[in-house]
Amino acid sequence: MNFSTGMKWVTAIAEGFLAIPLIGGLYVISSGYSILGIMFVLHAITLLLSIREGQGKAASILGLVTSVVSAIPFIGWFMHLITSGALFLSAITSKRRVKV
Repeated sequence: MNFSTGMKWVTAIAEGFLAIPLIGGLYVISSGYSILGIMFVLHAITLLLSIREGQGKAASILGLVTSVVSAIPFIGWFMHLITSGALFLSAITSKRRVKV
């Protein structure tokens, strides 16, 4: 498994947790919204790894956008849900690079 694929799994699970109604929102609020900054950094790292390894970048870019707009309550929930699905799909369909 590539590092980018592993990071997509990690960020997909984290986004999925944040998409749980009430629990995710309470976690974001109780962290003082700092978890959104942490998620932004994780998505940026995943994006850089994806670029370096020639993997899909769209889900990580969506994650960066989600981290920025997630302070808006219902939009944030919807974006976490969509981003989690996109990251899971991207991780499942990632191609292995064969070193020759």
